[in-house]
Amino acid sequence: MRDFDFLVPGTVPEACRMLADLGDDCRIMAGGTALMLVMRQRMLAASKIISAASLQDLYGIEFHPSHGLRIGAMTRHADIARSPTVQRHYPMLADMARQVANPQVRNQGTIGGNICYGDPSTDPPGCLIALNAEVVLQGLQGRRALSMQDFLVDFFVTALEPDEIVIEIRIPPPHGNDEGRYTRFRRTAAEHRPLISVSLMAQREGSVCHDARLVVGASVPVPRRLARVEDFMRGRVVTPEVAHEAADMVATDIPAISDARGSEAYRRAMARVVTRRTISSLFDLEIL
Repeated sequence: MRDFDFLVPGTVPEACRMLADLGDDCRIMAGGTALMLVMRQRMLAASKIISAASLQDLYGIEFHPSHGLRIGAMTRHADIARSPTVQRHYPMLADMARQVANPQVRNQGTIGGNICYGDPSTDPPGCLIALNAEVVLQGLQGRRALSMQDFLVDFFVTALEPDEIVIEIRIPPPHGNDEGRYTRFRRTAAEHRPLISVSLMAQREGSVCHDARLVVGASVPVPRRLARVEDFMRGRVVTPEVAHEAADMVATDIPAISDARGSEAYRRAMARVVTRRTISSLFDLEIL
């Protein structure tokens, strides 16, 4: 790792000004779990690191019945997993946060840093899309909000402008009959990142699915909702046959990638399996 200057701004506007003035020569650091790794591997050479650790506006978890959930960008994965508020109102989010990477990353890494990295093989992005989350950004021109899906542009690419910082993540209040499941698959227990992840939010009454939001992550360049599958499930009584057909659609529709971790065919096959298990779990079906 090359030497670098460590800068500690006192406010968010000051941090934005640093980003604008220093340009590509600097990076902002949240928890540092990803940034330090790529710098040690010399995949990135920044001469200046701007720490967000002292920016108090970026911390905290708040819930309001009318406005939903606010999660500060510097909130750690472990804080989300342990939060009674998240566990009560957004159990799928808490369950996802409990599974991120490993204990060291969960206790150091932050939700804001995770989504800014843009890695499609991490857990939070797909889950947040299924929850209809939006990302609040602040730059020199003020604040703006983007849906989580619009924030994630491509493989390791986000919609952040050079002078912008993620301030918080907002999730709408849940409906009374909302339920969700997050399922991930790893080839071995030693792997920290899923090979495939499926996030499913549904408005259900018993076995009837009134609405669904289904997102596949990890085996695709960027997590996205699968509209054809959602339309197919909407208004149906979900049976094992419906779960199988929906899973077949997922395997067909995803733009599966192929790399050293798994071929396109293998990823499609596992997407089918994980989707079937996720739907079966949510609708209390026997998992085959």
